[in-house]
Order: sequence, then structure tokens, then C-alpha cells
Amino acid sequence: MTGTSSKQKAGEKADERADEKADLKAERKPDRSTRVTVLVALAANLVIAVAKAVGGLLAASPALLSEAAHSVADSMNEVFLLAALRRSRRPADRRHPFGYGKERFFWSLLAAVGIFVMGGCFSFFQGFEALRNGAEEKFSGYVAGLVVLGVAFVAEGLSLLRALYQVRRQGRGMDGLRDPALRTVVAEDGTAVLGVTLAITGMALHMVTGQVVWEASASLAIGALLVYVAYRLGREARDQLIGEAADPESSGRIRALLQAQPEIDSVEALFTMKMGLDSLLVAARIDLVPGLDSERVEEVAVRIKRSIASTVPETGQIFLDVTDRPAAEAGESPAATGERGGA
Repeated sequence: MTGTSSKQKAGEKADERADEKADLKAERKPDRSTRVTVLVALAANLVIAVAKAVGGLLAASPALLSEAAHSVADSMNEVFLLAALRRSRRPADRRHPFGYGKERFFWSLLAAVGIFVMGGCFSFFQGFEALRNGAEEKFSGYVAGLVVLGVAFVAEGLSLLRALYQVRRQGRGMDGLRDPALRTVVAEDGTAVLGVTLAITGMALHMVTGQVVWEASASLAIGALLVYVAYRLGREARDQLIGEAADPESSGRIRALLQAQPEIDSVEALFTMKMGLDSLLVAARIDLVPGLDSERVEEVAVRIKRSIASTVPETGQIFLDVTDRPAAEAGESPAATGERGGA
């Protein structure tokens, strides 16, 4: 019996390793597409940033210089996102037993900070400076600036279309925006298109009316837009970093599966946490029916874990804590009670 049990356990571990390798290959496919999307956005932003900076200096345009700062911030953020794609797929090790999936959220948070500091704050500065000191008008420079903004609008629009195309391929609605790197690119490109539109409007009105207030207002509006986008992206990254639970649908499927097991008398508590883009931790405190010996409990635990992994494919770590405590006492998390153990 012992030899058979040992062979069975070895076979189960081999199956788990094979499943992990298959999952890793499946996870890398969307990453390749996301990497291409980020590289396209990076190339567009680098070229546009240089063009906007030159045009802004020639035209002495605060709105165009604000847009140049916006493009520089976006370029640095794309570098952050490339680092996130590379580092978040590192395998788990002794120091990080749950893997590096949350690196994706960390670098997305840095990207949000970059948008706020480099883009938003500089745009506010340019707008206030223009209102206080005015701006030197150079007609030829303004024409060149408007041409640059027109080219930037086309380039940013194409980059946005590429990002939206990938969102559509990965899923409908919010499902396609689960990846924080892709979500950041979509937000950046969408903001860039709207920002360029504001800059063109401000520069054109400045040229027609001779009033710098139009261009200064455009610069302030760009700053407000960037601060808002940075706040939204930062809030989402924060929620994911501090431990966001699985979506209600996945949690409901897991709870229903546990409650349907004949060996489980009741599910006292269920906890989930996203450990990465496609990695979910599940911890459940369950009360088993009386009369099960230790070997039977182990078989039940293995079967339940496989069922959960099959029902919710992104589940990476599953912990079952067998308890006979009342449900009222089980409302606390395992970390809060200091208890360890389980199957």
C-alpha cells in the first residue's frame, strides 16, 4: 500500500509540473502581443516627443511644450511596462514563494506616478507661466507646431488602434483590460489623442485671437486630464498591490464547488487574492463530515484542489484548512488568527 501510495503521489506531482509548464506557455502568448503593443507605443512617443519639443521651442508654445512633456512621460512609462512584462514572469523562488506576478502592478503604479509628475505637473507649470508672462507669438513657428501636432495625432491614433485591437482579441469589455500594462497603454494613447486635440485647439485660437489665455487654458486642461488619468491608474494598481480579491463570479464558482462536495459539511470561510495577472491564491476553511480518516481526508483534499484548478484556471495556490469551529468564529482570516495547517 505504501509503495502504491508513493507512486501515486509522484505521478500527481509530475502531472502538476506538466500543467504548470503548459500554463506558463499559454500565459506567454498574450505577453508577446502586449510587448509588441508597448513597443509600438514607445517608438511613436519617442519620435513625437522630439518633434513636439522642437516645435514647442520654435513656436514658444506652452501647449506644445506641455504635450512634449506628456510624450516624454509616456515614453518612460513604456520602459516601465516593458520591465513589468519581463520581471513579472520570473518563476517563484525561496524569497518569493508565490512568484513575481505583482511586479506587473508595481511597475504600473510607477507609470501612473510618472504621468502625474512629468506630464501633469509640467503642464500646469507651463499653463501658469503663460498666464503670468504671456507667450511670444511666431506665426511660422505656430504653423510648424500645428503640423507637428497633426502628425502626432495620426501616430497616437494608430498606436491607440493597435492597443484597442489587442483588447478586443483578449476579451470583451473589462476582460480585455485585466492586464495593467495594456490598460496603461490604452489610457496613455487615449489621453494623448485628447491632449493633442486640446493643444491644437488652444494654439489655433491663440493664433486667431492673439490671446494667450486660450493656449494657457489648453495647457492647464492637459495637466488636469493627465492628473485624472494618473489617479485612476494609480488607484487600480494600489488595489492590486495591497491584495485584491478575485472577481465575484470566480469566488462564487469556487464556493459553489466546495459546498457541492459530499465530504464537506460547511464552508466556514473563503479567501482569495490576485497574485498576478493570471495567478490566484485561494484559501478556504472547511468543516468536514464526521468519520473520515487521515488518508481519506488527503484524497478529498487532492480531488478538491484539482476541481478548483479546473473550474478557475488562473488558480495557482490552493490552501484548505480543516476546522470544526463555528462559522461566527471563522470570520477572521487565517493570517489574523495566527493559525497554520490545513491540507
